[in-house]
Amino acid sequence: MDIKAIRADFPLLDQEVNGHPLVYLDSAATAQKPNQVIESVDDYYRSNNANVHRGVHTIGTRATEQYEGARDRVRQFINAKEREEIIFTRGTTTAINIVAMSYGNQNLSPDDEIVITQMEHHSNIIPWQQLSKRTGATLKYIPMESDGTITLAEVEKTITSKTKIVAITHVSNVLGTINPIKEIAQIAHRQGAVLLVDGAQGVPHLKVDVQDLDCDFYAFSGHKMVGPTGIGVLYGKKALLDAMEPVEFGGEMIDFVDLYDSTWKELPWKFEGGTPIIAGAVGLKAAIDYLEKIGLDNIASHEQKLVEYALEQVKTLDGIELYGPKERAGLITFNLADVHPHDTATVLDTEGIAIRAGHHCAQPLMKWLDVTATARASFYLYNTEEDVDRFIAGLKKAKEFFTDVF
Repeated sequence: MDIKAIRADFPLLDQEVNGHPLVYLDSAATAQKPNQVIESVDDYYRSNNANVHRGVHTIGTRATEQYEGARDRVRQFINAKEREEIIFTRGTTTAINIVAMSYGNQNLSPDDEIVITQMEHHSNIIPWQQLSKRTGATLKYIPMESDGTITLAEVEKTITSKTKIVAITHVSNVLGTINPIKEIAQIAHRQGAVLLVDGAQGVPHLKVDVQDLDCDFYAFSGHKMVGPTGIGVLYGKKALLDAMEPVEFGGEMIDFVDLYDSTWKELPWKFEGGTPIIAGAVGLKAAIDYLEKIGLDNIASHEQKLVEYALEQVKTLDGIELYGPKERAGLITFNLADVHPHDTATVLDTEGIAIRAGHHCAQPLMKWLDVTATARASFYLYNTEEDVDRFIAGLKKAKEFFTDVF
């Protein structure tokens, strides 16, 4: 990987913050966008802006070709079997909610179980809490090990013949834990359950093959994988999606409307009511093209080298609590002793270093860690060892500052 050339593709990185060159270490929250993505969205609005599937005029046809071409590109990217299995959504949150509202409402009863973990993002907890309340189904949690991982033995114990839905993150946005999705799918299917995977932190960093994983649903967002905000994907096995009812109703998703009843379009459009996120889909295709040109394996290898280097450097500092397993994705979650993470992040920001601080939309996990909040530095394809060195120097400065204060 030519990191210098890659960094040149990301215009936002070429700026100063508080008098220092920017070091952006918050890609787990949202990734920066390369020129290729920005230009693709700009070109759509300048040259092809029209609604899709409706008009017969030339611009409308071009817009439809771009939108549906993006669907084909996503299908190829995650190796879905059929293009009808790709539903465009506003993001991971919307995708998960579609499954909870449609599949969940149709298939769960008071005797059933939903199984998740405490490491989940709120977007993969609250929809299942609400489904449990609506249906009377029992919500269960797979116990976690002390390092923030789960074992297949505990998965086997927790998933029973009563379990109808298992919902789990591919990669934890706090701990960096990479869960064994393929093996969990096998366990879930043996008990007759379906598996939904929150892939928001998976797809940007790992090569995902949904057929190999054999998950039933996989949800992810464009903005975490150098694509635009406001666009996401729900992958679902065709047989499951065919049997599910839509959860949004209006234009675009209908086949025939009478005064007192209506029928729906076939997949994938029955889940895409209203004018879709056309520019977002165009930008997502450009993001996939960009990532695949560099290579997901190359990106994963680069991130691993960075996180290993960063962990080595952080461990040389006293008074820092690290969270998460030894084997992890490209992020570090930590706290400085006796310092609120917001204060740590504020000091780093004065040095031009952007990290995340807070509960990371994972309050149950914070409770499990016995903290109110943490700081997080997350790495991506455009980060360098120099960024890590700046981060470590900033941590040293923060430690000195708060030592002097207290």
